[in-house]
Amino acid sequence: MPRRAKAKGVYQRGAFWLDWDRKADGSLRSPFLAIFWYDAERGRLRSATTRSDDVATARAALDRHYLENTEGAAICPTCGQRRHVAQGFPVLRAITDYLSSRADLPSIGAVRPRLSHVVRYVAHLGTPELPCEKVDEAWIARFRIWLAAQPVTLTSGAEREKPRSLSSIENSVLQLAAAINAAEKRGDAQRPAQFKPIPTTQLNRSPQHRLSIDDFAAAFRYCFEKTHRKNERVDLRRFLMASISTGGRPDAVHEISTDPKRRQWNTDRGVLALNYEGRRQTRKYRATVRVPWQFKLRLEAAPVGFFITSSSVRSAWETMRKELGWPEDGEAGMKIVRRSIAQLLRDAGTPRAWSAVWRDSARKVDGEEIEMLLGHRPLGSVTDIYAAFDPDYLAGALAAIEAIIDEIEARVPGAFHRSDTGEESNIVPLVAAKRAANSLS
Repeated sequence: MPRRAKAKGVYQRGAFWLDWDRKADGSLRSPFLAIFWYDAERGRLRSATTRSDDVATARAALDRHYLENTEGAAICPTCGQRRHVAQGFPVLRAITDYLSSRADLPSIGAVRPRLSHVVRYVAHLGTPELPCEKVDEAWIARFRIWLAAQPVTLTSGAEREKPRSLSSIENSVLQLAAAINAAEKRGDAQRPAQFKPIPTTQLNRSPQHRLSIDDFAAAFRYCFEKTHRKNERVDLRRFLMASISTGGRPDAVHEISTDPKRRQWNTDRGVLALNYEGRRQTRKYRATVRVPWQFKLRLEAAPVGFFITSSSVRSAWETMRKELGWPEDGEAGMKIVRRSIAQLLRDAGTPRAWSAVWRDSARKVDGEEIEMLLGHRPLGSVTDIYAAFDPDYLAGALAAIEAIIDEIEARVPGAFHRSDTGEESNIVPLVAAKRAANSLS
């Protein structure tokens, strides 16, 4: 092995090390740090750029390279033979590796804060070298008590605190178990997690409050009359329109875009893929839906790009919730639009029907359609593509949502079509023509 292969450089892990790539005269070959390793099969030194001159970023790149190209501590870096895994693999290293190996997953934004609570607790205990096998049921019980005493700080509106929910605490426990199990599977840790997370279904208290047609009308009326900042008014109203039309989760609704590169919006067929091109589906499945004609006109009139231009309407939502007197304590977060649409669809064609038209016709929306709309019944990638273009796909749910929007419009004329930015001025005649055609049919 070349003499250079024995040098640790800036940082080393297993048979891989981080260093600057230099020419024979000592000058830099590249402005970026590189990952080096000796390839025994080819009999030469190899390297891969990290595309970064920042040591912390480059170290993370080396960790990912190590995890992708080895079986961790289970493989000897010198002889390549599987070896006995010793005790003592640090839980903080297991967490770091877990985050590094999943850096590109859509769910990483939720995973990081959950594991950060564990990191803070380890720092609180002053045990940075805590081994994975020492994290047992007793340790987890103490962690639950500690985290429960750390309130959640809300920054929307006036800063305030609220108690941390049991399900939020257990999500951190569940994520820690996943990190330790990944280390054990890779061969770094000697044992899988020595504790069992409590299923969050046993801890969650499902919100009971639902919005009625009148509540939705009040929200649109608020957007027209109460909000003073134009951007808040526009984006909050757009969030309401998109959520009602698709039944999507708030994060998916914020990411609706008409950019052709994302391959979300098919204007010819009126089909919207809530899961954009290049994003892997997660357990929170994002469905492909047919959108009501009222929302279709809005998407067609909107500029190319994100339908909701701000990163989040949470602050505007909280201000509206207080103004309208909707309950708090998790009962009326932004996800209530999705829950309420699902309830309105379930009530259609029953004695609890929200519309005289639907009550008299006794038309019921099939339960499977509601599950498909919400992403609770995934069709599979190939089926999803073809099913969405079938005229019968989600036909009952689509007709019901169109009727819901009509009822909102009857209470607040222009809720979906009143121009608030100037770009939708061509919608009004199209709406009139569509309504005239519907009345004739």
